Amino acid sequence: MHMKITFVNLFKTARLQYMEINLSSLMNMSFPKRILQLRKKHNMTQQQMADKILMNVAQIKRYEGGYSQPSVEAIKRIAKIFSVTTDWLLFDEGERNLPANLQLKFEAVSNMSKDNQHTIQTMIDGMILKQTSDQLSAQ
Repeated sequence: MHMKITFVNLFKTARLQYMEINLSSLMNMSFPKRILQLRKKHNMTQQQMADKILMNVAQIKRYEGGYSQPSVEAIKRIAKIFSVTTDWLLFDEGERNLPANLQLKFEAVSNMSKDNQHTIQTMIDGMILKQTSDQLSAQ
């Protein structure tokens, strides 16, 4: 069956692909390493950490062992309680860094007027949608 490509379908598909990419990043060892690191840094037992973030201790054990993925709400709660970013919890060092050439361009954009920044953001959003559309059309 051929799916009609509409803006809504394209947006939904792009959003699902983005969520899959983000969830797959949890499968690497960043989150288990980071939650263990947080617990040890604060000299907490697994039970103490579970109590602090209002979670069952068995869930903490699964997180640390890499057997379970936290919900978005759990990630947000852990980040808030321990004053860390969600990126720090989920990604390895350098995993989300921009290449140097793009970093310089974004620094230049940050010095532009809000109108120009908005225009550039709209252009980038359009290119991302085009790329997603091209990928869907190729399937």
